[in-house]
Amino acid sequence: MTYLIRDALEADLAAIRDIYNDAVLNTTAIWNEQAVDLANRKAWFDLRQTQAYPILVVVDPADDEVLGYSSFGDWRPFDGFRHTVEHSVYVRADQRGNGLGPLLMQALIERAKTCDKHMMVAAIESGNVASVRLHERLGFTITGQMAEVGTKFGRWLDLTFMQLNLTPNAAAPSPRPSAL
Repeated sequence: MTYLIRDALEADLAAIRDIYNDAVLNTTAIWNEQAVDLANRKAWFDLRQTQAYPILVVVDPADDEVLGYSSFGDWRPFDGFRHTVEHSVYVRADQRGNGLGPLLMQALIERAKTCDKHMMVAAIESGNVASVRLHERLGFTITGQMAEVGTKFGRWLDLTFMQLNLTPNAAAPSPRPSAL
């Protein structure tokens, strides 16, 4: 099957919300416990637009149905981290295992490079072996593990950090001028 990856449109938000809520309610991929409404996803969409950060969707070109999405945002809210982003990738439950995750990840990695990003960070529930393996195949390395830092479904969750250097051997950017 052929798939199309494109920038998300506001019209895609209901499908994105449904995919997100399925992950919230049924997986440990998201450590939130409450489903969100369309207004929540619209606010998230607007913030990404303001930041010039992508939201990509993978669709079936025959009907433009959203099968998954990916995005990235600031890893930490301090100037010194402006070249590092943390990403997320979610595939509709009935489409998992069809290779959509790697397609979305590869497109997102390319987009991060065009946004002047140097490092991409993944924070993965340690028991999600499929996600860890996917990231390893794409060149991410495990850089840390934190035991029992989260909870969901009545159990403690461990967190695995992984990262991908998007611009190996790049020199650090010049300091920004002082605002004083």
